[in-house]
Amino acid sequence: MKALIKKFEDKAPEVVFEWNDRETEAKGWVVINSLRGGAAGGGTRMRPGLDKREVESLAKTMEVKFTVSGPAIGGAKSGIDFDPKDPRKEAVLKRWYKAVIPLLKNYYGTGGDMNVDEIEEVIPITEEYGLWHPQEGIVNGHFNPNERNKINKIGQLRTGVSKVVEDPEFTPDGQKQYTIADLITGYGVAEAVKHYYNLWGGELKGKRVIVQGWGNVASAAALYLAKDGVKLVGVIDREGGLLSEEGLGLQEVKTLFANKNGNQLNTENMLSFDEVNERIWDMPADIFIPAAGSRLVTPEQVQRMSKAGVEVISCGANVPFKDQAIFYGPTYELADSTMAVIPDFIANAGMARVFAYLMGQDVALTDEAVFTDVSKTILEGLEQTRKHCKDNKNLASVSLKQAIGKLL
Repeated sequence: MKALIKKFEDKAPEVVFEWNDRETEAKGWVVINSLRGGAAGGGTRMRPGLDKREVESLAKTMEVKFTVSGPAIGGAKSGIDFDPKDPRKEAVLKRWYKAVIPLLKNYYGTGGDMNVDEIEEVIPITEEYGLWHPQEGIVNGHFNPNERNKINKIGQLRTGVSKVVEDPEFTPDGQKQYTIADLITGYGVAEAVKHYYNLWGGELKGKRVIVQGWGNVASAAALYLAKDGVKLVGVIDREGGLLSEEGLGLQEVKTLFANKNGNQLNTENMLSFDEVNERIWDMPADIFIPAAGSRLVTPEQVQRMSKAGVEVISCGANVPFKDQAIFYGPTYELADSTMAVIPDFIANAGMARVFAYLMGQDVALTDEAVFTDVSKTILEGLEQTRKHCKDNKNLASVSLKQAIGKLL
């Protein structure tokens, strides 16, 4: 398995596009690992200190993800090295997308990612430059549609991604409206946990969960798990967190979800980051959701969670373990050998699957149809793993071997 991964990691990307902003210090890259199936897809992220290596690793991760979510295309990613809190962010994004429009028109599809919002930033900015939708390049490059089919697929993408979720089965309570893009990835991360217990055995209701982060993915995953009767015992976020020995139920999680400040936890009883970080890894828990960012979870944290009883990790973030390897370093291997790790390309495939679903012909655009399709896709991915992984150890390595085997 490791030799297979190394072969995939070492293969040079097919396309690397580099950009230097003329008005700021911002730098950016589009890395297209391959144009498998005539196109490639992957979102746009922004953070200070980002480099080409990170973008390349994420592009390869996306290629693996598409083996689960579909369509059968290559992996790509856009990354911009710039502070998203800088007031010049919007202008930087506009110049970035103007530079990459030719790729987005022909064979590359993008969306939101870390610190870049699909609905508020990606779609309106790319529309200014004549793009019908940020996934238009995939529609053109992979499907090569006639005019009618192109209009159908693009119309479904425009409607579906921005659709406000109205079905009470899938939407939080409260006055604020949420789109499918806001909720679907976290929903998939939670569904992965539910499917894991159904396939490998165990009762989900009454389990205890720790969540790393409180952005769209982390908070939505906690919300949907709470709907299934899981207790939230800890959250560790960038500025602080909370701990609850008894565990928070659905109404309390709904309040935390509704009160978040942007992508951050916002609660009166919030503890300092240092205090939470000292205690949370020893909290008795069954489930861990790493969804704050890539390469944050350390070997020590893995060991402490394992001793505290954590059974399953559902990866909300791409490559959450603190390793240099793109896919499977020593920290990931340690977690995989002691707990059930549902890998990112299965657990957080929700948004990629929504794009693939909406590129179908004349699909249903109801909340139930979209959310059910995501759940079914994640279940199918785990069912394939279950055939070759009877116990709950080395689940991620088995999944990786199967996925990369399809690409080499």
